[in-house]
Amino acid sequence: MRLVGPNGEQVGIVAINDALRLAQEADLDLVEVAPTARPPVAKLMDYGKFKYESALKARESRKHQAQTVIKEIKLRPKIDPHDYGTKKGHVERFLKQGDKVKVTIMFRGREQSRPDLGYRLLQRLAGDVEELGFVESQPKQDGRNMIMVIGPHKRKPDAKADRPTRSAPRASDSASRPVPPPREARPSGPRPTGPRPAPPRSGPPVAAAETVERGAADAATGT
Repeated sequence: MRLVGPNGEQVGIVAINDALRLAQEADLDLVEVAPTARPPVAKLMDYGKFKYESALKARESRKHQAQTVIKEIKLRPKIDPHDYGTKKGHVERFLKQGDKVKVTIMFRGREQSRPDLGYRLLQRLAGDVEELGFVESQPKQDGRNMIMVIGPHKRKPDAKADRPTRSAPRASDSASRPVPPPREARPSGPRPTGPRPAPPRSGPPVAAAETVERGAADAATGT
């Protein structure tokens, strides 16, 4: 047989007894990995560890695998309108959950001679739920029953990229806006205390001062 080492290295073509001896010396198992090859291929490995790692990989792959569930709804060709609305609600709920729906029309007695009734009912149901699912398997006769499978539409990704985003103000926009003039800086020293000087007055107060000066001059001359 062709022997492969525990690290994947090629040992070569050896006898079975020699391969068993090498496995006992390395405290490993001799596992035949390709029995149909000529010569057969065997590998030195820890078989218990190999089974454990294989189970972990299978478990991880099942987590990421989408499981499809098929629900079944049964109808009669001459179903009551109220019952039809209830059944249609169940189909819509299953499709929203992402499950397939198997719709079965059950014929009894003389109804088997009127398969067109069941076909029209299935077409009506498919049209009522066309926004949530599509006909995956067309209606077909199966003994006394007629079967149709409706599959859900694939969910579209969220169109976040289509939403308009607010863009930052461009430098050209800020440059085109008028800039207000800077305010005059106030002196940083201490404010003066005491009464503020009165602002100079104009007009009548000047004329009153001239009258006072003339009165003082007349008093000095005795006139």
